[in-house]
Amino acid sequence: MKILSSLRSRIFLASAFLAVLCIIAALYVVNVRVTQEAERTLEREIVATGAQIDQLRAERSQTFTLMARLIADLPKLKAAIDTNDPTTVEDIASGYQSQLHASVLLVTNRQGQVLYSVGDSPKVADIAVDEPAVRDALGGKDTVSLLPQPNGILQIVTVPVLFERPRVDILGTFSAGFLIDDALATQLKKITGSDLAFGMDGRILASTLARDDAAILAQRLRTSGISHVEIGGQEYAVLSRALSAGSDGAAGPVALILRSRTEQLQSLQAIHTAFGVTGVVAIVLAMAFSFIVARTIARPLAAITNVMREVATTGDLTRKIAPGHRDRWQDEDARLLATTFNTLTDSIARFQREMSQKERLTSLGRLSTVIAHEVRNPLMIIKASLHALRQPDVTAEAMREAAADIDEEVGRLNRIVNEVLDFARPIRFDLSSVDVNALCRASAAAAQAAGPGAPIVLRLEEQLRPITADQERLRMALVNMLVNARHAANGEGEVTLATAANGERVHITIADRGVGIGAEDLAHIFDPYFTTKRGGTGLGLPIAKNIIEGLGGTIAVSSARGRGTEIHLELPLR
Repeated sequence: MKILSSLRSRIFLASAFLAVLCIIAALYVVNVRVTQEAERTLEREIVATGAQIDQLRAERSQTFTLMARLIADLPKLKAAIDTNDPTTVEDIASGYQSQLHASVLLVTNRQGQVLYSVGDSPKVADIAVDEPAVRDALGGKDTVSLLPQPNGILQIVTVPVLFERPRVDILGTFSAGFLIDDALATQLKKITGSDLAFGMDGRILASTLARDDAAILAQRLRTSGISHVEIGGQEYAVLSRALSAGSDGAAGPVALILRSRTEQLQSLQAIHTAFGVTGVVAIVLAMAFSFIVARTIARPLAAITNVMREVATTGDLTRKIAPGHRDRWQDEDARLLATTFNTLTDSIARFQREMSQKERLTSLGRLSTVIAHEVRNPLMIIKASLHALRQPDVTAEAMREAAADIDEEVGRLNRIVNEVLDFARPIRFDLSSVDVNALCRASAAAAQAAGPGAPIVLRLEEQLRPITADQERLRMALVNMLVNARHAANGEGEVTLATAANGERVHITIADRGVGIGAEDLAHIFDPYFTTKRGGTGLGLPIAKNIIEGLGGTIAVSSARGRGTEIHLELPLR
């Protein structure tokens, strides 16, 4: 059990075993299901093809029956049959074969004697007359009969030719038929995608396969349902379907529908091979991944323990934790990590406290420098104004000017204090539904009222959906950026404020054509206390960034010297 004492070995063995087991089980189930589904699909396709053959043949029979009835109802054909003169009947009926595209055409009188016949086989008329179909038609019934031919099966539709007024009088019969031969079987194969064979009296009469295979196919005329046969080195699934109701096995007309199982098996073999290759690759990758995962988990632990062992050896971290109870299943690295964990956490905590103290001192120093710089000038102006007010000969005008200076500088000091507080303390948002376009109009008006500068042009998208935000803080950020843009434009050109919608977010763009920002300064514009403007605190853009990001949005600036600046804001609707 020594191999299991390592955490890496246990992780590798467990994950590799589970991965291989899952892959093998999945491949086995998928292979079995694919094979079963392929067999069921083949059977469904054969049955569907049989139904399609029956439907096509039935539709063609219905068409021939309808056309035969229409022709049999023609007065001139009735009159010709009533003369009982073959020549007269031939003159009338000779053109009907081409009109029907029929393989055979037959006209008899009321005694069943042939008055006119034409067809691919000269003996068709003699065979048809002897069939019960003519006798049934003379009895007033429409009949459909199937007759074997050397090159196929002849399907003949026979209808009576009769007068109905003043009483029903049967003058004779009219028959038309089509041949189910190799050509028709080939057409049906193009439609159905299956090989076909038609047989009768124990012989194959038409087929899409070679004539050499007729003997093998003839044996299938006696079967029912789906069976299998090997023809020409290929295995076929065969469905035998009777073409007429009440036919007795091989004696009656039968259609054979064949689908190649060899092609299906080749396809399945390719699938099985692909699954096998995929399984082998998956197993190799699973084992490799399991090893990587095990090593990834265990190796950092070993590295940490080695580093901590060195730290403990050097004496930098003298505080130690006694090792826990020794258990043969406990990982050596985990036990060593537990030994050095408290030392590591204490050292990190002490280091963080020291760094936090240094960071606060550094920030305090920078803040003190900024505040001292910004507060000194207003204090000097206030001091000078108070000195002027103490003069005995001070005039009313001088007093007003001094009071105005004091008021302005107090406001400036208050603004500096507010900006420092806004940047230093966490922002608390008062969220509400905000109309962005209305907010942009109000911000533009406030920015233009702040003093002279470039005009602001609004390009607002109509029907912009409202967003959920802190309206006052967002307005303060926009006003600050618009005022900066107006100052940057230096009275030349214009400042553009545009809005646009993009799915679930709203875009706000502030663009000017001012002096722009150099590449060396662009990377620091969001740093606290960084400013290139005389009299600025360097907190305007950092505060705006805190507001935008606190509302779930983003802010980005693109600029170049001499080309102006664009500020892109993106805010979510919610």
